[in-house]
Amino acid sequence: MSIRATLDDSIAAIRTIFNLEDTVTLAADLLRKTLVSGHKVLVCGNGGSASDSAHFATELACRFVSDRRPYPAISLTGDGALMSAIANDYSFAELFARQVTAFGVPGDLLVALTTSGKSANIKRALEQGKALGLNSIVLLGRDGGFCRGLANVELLIPEQVTARIQEAHKVIIHLLCELVEPDLAKQ
Repeated sequence: MSIRATLDDSIAAIRTIFNLEDTVTLAADLLRKTLVSGHKVLVCGNGGSASDSAHFATELACRFVSDRRPYPAISLTGDGALMSAIANDYSFAELFARQVTAFGVPGDLLVALTTSGKSANIKRALEQGKALGLNSIVLLGRDGGFCRGLANVELLIPEQVTARIQEAHKVIIHLLCELVEPDLAKQ
């Protein structure tokens, strides 16, 4: 594949976000409401999506563009000791659900990223978050897998290639930050 063909595919995946404009706005409203009401954001994903979850939490807890106070956002992929203990003592499927139970309270927001929608640990996190009264946003790829229908807000990139889905997810993360940061800066 050529550089031009790869970039064309990436641009096509990102263009699918135009179809999600209303849903991205809804997700941003939920994110804004969570943070300005004093609640926190918990973020999770596997592999490249784990890195994207850390990226998103960092943009909220530090800053995106403008200088403003930090907001509570935790990537559930950041503590290797905790992750290995949960995976060893329980199962990999419980990796994020246990942390949602430990750190989440009603009114908090769980943001989950999965390119396949078939990650058992993401499914369990969404289920646990719902049981505990957390709101949720899920960024999905492909057909959404068995994680489809589990979140308050779903942002589905209907592509098949993981890299293209992740590129679109990164753009969504930045859109969410860009949409909420002006209001966060006023607080």
